[in-house]
Order: sequence, then structure tokens, then C-alpha cells
Amino acid sequence: MTLAAWPTPMEAAPRLAEAIGLAPGDLWIKRDDLTGLGGGGNKVRKLEWLIADALRCGADTLVTTGGPQSNHARLTAAAGARTGLDVVLVMPGSGRPDRPAGNLLLDAALAARIVWAGDAAPAELAGQAEKTCAELRGEGAVPYLVPFGGSGALGARGYREAGEEILAQRPDVRHVVTALGSGGTMAGLVAALGADRVLGVDVGALPDPAAVAAAFASDVTGGEVMADRLRVRRDQAGQAYGVLHEPVLEAISTVARTEGVVLDPVYTGRAAAGLIAAVRDGDIRRGQRTVLLHTGGLPGLFGHAEAADRIGRTLRSSP
Repeated sequence: MTLAAWPTPMEAAPRLAEAIGLAPGDLWIKRDDLTGLGGGGNKVRKLEWLIADALRCGADTLVTTGGPQSNHARLTAAAGARTGLDVVLVMPGSGRPDRPAGNLLLDAALAARIVWAGDAAPAELAGQAEKTCAELRGEGAVPYLVPFGGSGALGARGYREAGEEILAQRPDVRHVVTALGSGGTMAGLVAALGADRVLGVDVGALPDPAAVAAAFASDVTGGEVMADRLRVRRDQAGQAYGVLHEPVLEAISTVARTEGVVLDPVYTGRAAAGLIAAVRDGDIRRGQRTVLLHTGGLPGLFGHAEAADRIGRTLRSSP
């Protein structure tokens, strides 16, 4: 199942490299925001494997979970539209806002149906998704439950392929920096590149993302990957998942003004903040070829009221 054009571009980022303390030739951005489908983003790689499995199972409806600004939910809706499958998104909240914005607006455009789960915690969302699948079966549908973030051993295969792409484009890569959310992206990269070359920046989506990523990577490789061998930074999660963290705002601004590349405030913004911190404390050093994985999420910027407000305040006006 192919849902995007591969490989995605690998772009040099010399001005950003110099701004954060690297040599101009040290830093590249892997543009997995340019996957095309439904506004682009890394979840497309996972969904290619998951949608193929859903079709093999004879499914007619995809069910998944996520927050109202979930990039995964938006891309699941887009993948369903592309392949002719209905999509039901299970989200926390009491109902549709008066003026949907960001990913939620795109979910509506892509004809997804939303089941609002009230104040459900992430673990409770999974239970609500199972309940929704049971209700759909009772109505005669054939649902396929797509895991949170598209992450699992099957979805992680998409990022093993991405790791192989990165090696083909930059054989001398020493560090690949990625946001670490539901674990599948980092797991696939570790399967392709090894644990020592992948730096995951925790975004606060899970209590112990390293353990989850290690389990997925073990399933993909067929060997045991130890969580304590993974390189994980937990200094960019801030107060909570989805809550803007000052270093992230600074990273978004730095990347935008040096390379004209826009990041989101939850995932790649945190990855860039982690990259900057890793250079500052010597974990990534000058002369080491480094790749920042841009996992997409631009629509979420427009749905994140605090980020939009704070970035908007910096707008310059002509005298």
C-alpha cells in the first residue's frame, strides 16, 4: 500500500547549523512533513502498513484515538478517504467546538466521524475505542482498530524503511534526532540505524516512552532491544503534553528564521529544542553529521491557541 511519494527530501540546513553551534555542513533536515497525503506528516509511513493490513482483514471502517489536534487522527482520516474506508476518531472532550481549527478542521473536511469521550484519560480512550468497534460490529460494519499514533510492531516497519532511506541519502549520518511520542517512529529508526545513532526527544505523550519504543523495536528486529540502551532526552516535555514549553518556542523561531522551515509546537518543535540542547551539552558535537527528522504537524500550529498567540505577538510591522 503506497500513500505517498518516497523518498522524502533530505535538505541541508547550514544556517540553522551555525546558529546552534554546528559547522554548516553538519546538519540536514529529513522532510517527512512533505509526504503529501492529508497535509503530510510521519504517520503516513505507519499507515501504509496498517491500511494494507486493514484491507487484508476485509475492514470497511478505521477506528483510532487521539486528541483534537492529533496529526495521527487527521492522517488516518485522510488515509481512509484515499482508500474508501470510513473513519471514526475517538477523542477526549465534550463535543465539537464552535469554530474548529487546525487538525480538527481538516478531520471534518476529510469526513471523519468523531466520538467524544468526555474527560477520558489516554488509557480510557483505548477502552472507548474498543467499545466503539463493538458498536460498529453490532451495526454490521467491519472495524479495524488503528493503535494510538499508529505505533506498534507493524507501523514501526514504516520507520525502519525511513531509516534505510536516511542511510541511502546520508551514509555518514551519526545522529538522527526525532520526537518521541507513541514510540513507533523511534522504534523503526532504531531497528534500521541502531540505538546509538537515534536520539529521541520525549514529548510527554506516554509515562515511559523508552520502554514502549524498545518493545516495538524488539518486535521489528526479532532481537531484544533494551530500553536503557536507547538515547532519550526528557528535558523538553515541559509541564505536560501539548503545553507550550519556552525552549520549544525558541526552537520554532530559530528554525523558521534560519531555514524557512516551520515546525509544530508539540512534536518537531520539541525535537528541535532537544537538538539544540544536545549540541549545547556536548551530546552532539561539531563535525558529526546530524539529521533532524521533521515529522510534520503544521496544521496543529493553527489549532494551538497559545502558540498562535505567542508567535503572533512577534509579528513585525513597518514603521
